[in-house]
Amino acid sequence: MNRVITWLKNLRPLKVLTVFLAGTFLVLAQACNRPGVAAQPPQPSTQPPNAVRYDPTKSYDISTPYEGGMNNFSDVDPRAKAAEKAAKARAEDLSEKAQRNVEQKGIDSTEQYVRNYREGTPFGERVKNLGEDVGGSAEEVREGVTQGTQRGIENLQENTQSAVKGLTKSLQRATEDTKTNVERTAEDAADAVKN
Repeated sequence: MNRVITWLKNLRPLKVLTVFLAGTFLVLAQACNRPGVAAQPPQPSTQPPNAVRYDPTKSYDISTPYEGGMNNFSDVDPRAKAAEKAAKARAEDLSEKAQRNVEQKGIDSTEQYVRNYREGTPFGERVKNLGEDVGGSAEEVREGVTQGTQRGIENLQENTQSAVKGLTKSLQRATEDTKTNVERTAEDAADAVKN
């Protein structure tokens, strides 16, 4: 309670009156201000309401064919046309390669398989053709595994040789470091005896 009383004694009426008058002045200044300040800015009256204005979109050359993009322009970057041509050429090459692969495997056409199935090519013959394809694929897989295993063994031999060389170098460095440390310790002991 004593603190409140001392605070009220320290409170000066002049400070309170100043704050009250400043607040009152601020409220009155905002309330009695011109109403047009916060309103919309005045529109220019120099131009009639139906005046013709410049439209930059009207200056586009519309005689060019529509290319599918915004504002009669193509959405494709002109610098990408070479890449687009290269992608189409690559797709055609892959298509031709797939066709050659189909022809090399003995497949005349997909229509032939449909015709064989509808005409009732014997099941045994179809299984035999399928078995030949699977056998060829298995042979290719076996060759790939054999080559991969051989390469793995070669890599293992190279890694082992590299590890042996690295270990030898590490041992040489360790012995050299030990020798250097012994020499320095002997020199330090000699210097200590001299001092």
